[in-house]
Amino acid sequence: MNNSTNTSSKQLIVIVGGGTAGWLTAAIVAAKHKIAKGQCGLDITLVESSDIPTVGVGEGTWPTMRNTLKDIGLSEKEVFRKCSAAFKQGGKFVNWVNGDGDFYYHPFTVPLGYGRVEMAPYIDNVSEFANSTNFQQHVCEQNMAPRTLNEEEYSSAQSNYAYHLDAGAFADMLKTFCKEELGVTHKVATVEQVATSSKQCIESITLDDNSILEADLFVDCSGFRSMLLGEALGEPVVSANDTLFNNSALALHVPYNGDFEIKPYTQATAQEAGWIWDIGLSSRRGVGHVYSTDFTTDERAEELLRRYVGDDKGELTPRVIRFDSGYKKQIWKGNCIGVGLSAGFVEPLEATALMLIEISARYIAEQMPTPASAMPIISQRFNKQMQYRWQRIIDFLKLHYIFNQRSEPYWLANRDAASIPDSLKEDLEIWKYRGPQIADFSAAIELFPAASYQYVLYGMGFSPDFSLQSHFYTQRDLANKVIQQNQLITQQKLSSLPNHRNYIEQWLAS
Repeated sequence: MNNSTNTSSKQLIVIVGGGTAGWLTAAIVAAKHKIAKGQCGLDITLVESSDIPTVGVGEGTWPTMRNTLKDIGLSEKEVFRKCSAAFKQGGKFVNWVNGDGDFYYHPFTVPLGYGRVEMAPYIDNVSEFANSTNFQQHVCEQNMAPRTLNEEEYSSAQSNYAYHLDAGAFADMLKTFCKEELGVTHKVATVEQVATSSKQCIESITLDDNSILEADLFVDCSGFRSMLLGEALGEPVVSANDTLFNNSALALHVPYNGDFEIKPYTQATAQEAGWIWDIGLSSRRGVGHVYSTDFTTDERAEELLRRYVGDDKGELTPRVIRFDSGYKKQIWKGNCIGVGLSAGFVEPLEATALMLIEISARYIAEQMPTPASAMPIISQRFNKQMQYRWQRIIDFLKLHYIFNQRSEPYWLANRDAASIPDSLKEDLEIWKYRGPQIADFSAAIELFPAASYQYVLYGMGFSPDFSLQSHFYTQRDLANKVIQQNQLITQQKLSSLPNHRNYIEQWLAS
């Protein structure tokens, strides 16, 4: 048969590819427009092949996911049940400075006094910045939940938090919810042909059942292949390989043994030529080694990974992932927008990837339906914002590497000034004398607040010379009160918050 689909007056969005990117995009747009009620000007069809696996290692999120899931209409408790979820309150970076057991935290809760007083100038040892201004790392070290059992779901009154979750189960849950509750049409089929108009827009896609789909907007969620934006429209990639050296990863699912704790944070432990992530779900751990083949071999990377998880007998089988770091020059081209891996990729578990899916889907939801005449303006604005965001992501990731004091070639290369983007060099030149401030990140499209840069920089021992502006720092009494208040809050949290694993088990049983 040879059927063209869009016969209604509604605008049609066709999403090519499932997985987290496809189904999360469908859910955000469909929920925003209440498509299931049939009262809006949009229809959504998602096409996915039954035989194409997803990457499935993006098991950590940013706190933005909390409001996204709530807005979609999902029960947080059901997310935990179906996705083996756990709470994530930040990141712990081990051995990133000198490799002798050092660590620092990037908590998700901003420093106490944030927006009222710049705390760093008043802290004698700036590497203790997070410890002096934030209770959350103490809560994480004791494996505690971010809230108590008497608080409502999605409540973050105690601590800002995100999630660890099974990526495959998460996509499956979103799929079911989209089909049953949100009015998304699902087609299990393989795209056989993509018809384009002078490499500027997608005219239609032909499926393996010979049906033809036309659409007002095509969303490319086809993963690394980037079938629409990359292959069909030929959009080039802006490479970040000269800045971010990692190009391979080995990923494992590690079972818990005996009486175990669930870490309420993502742990990143530096290795000779990369680092190992460790994500605690309620049913297992997701552990992987991301590394650069320019500085080590696959065999050595696997050896270090197995040593880390204690798999001396080789009982676990790692999944191998190869990648390049970079992003599409135009992420929205003509009537096609890339979301997820088809738009770009920088590191294999970065929660920022999921955050960019959320941002892209919300933009689509806010702009569609739209007349064809407005599409070039909308896409141009989107591309400008996303190019800025991708560069900021690359800068922020690079920030984690450049102040290391390790001696291995990989880490020495990461300190090389030639590998540091000019935009980050400019920031660092300013921050040498005053540190990151809120005013540096005032743009509405910023992904990371000043607090995030402060946690990473100060955690790695970056110490600005505050003497040039010492006359500004006249709030020592207030700063001392903040430190004392943080100590009091920390003790209150440690005495009132429940154990992370116990909380999840009791909450899901209630």
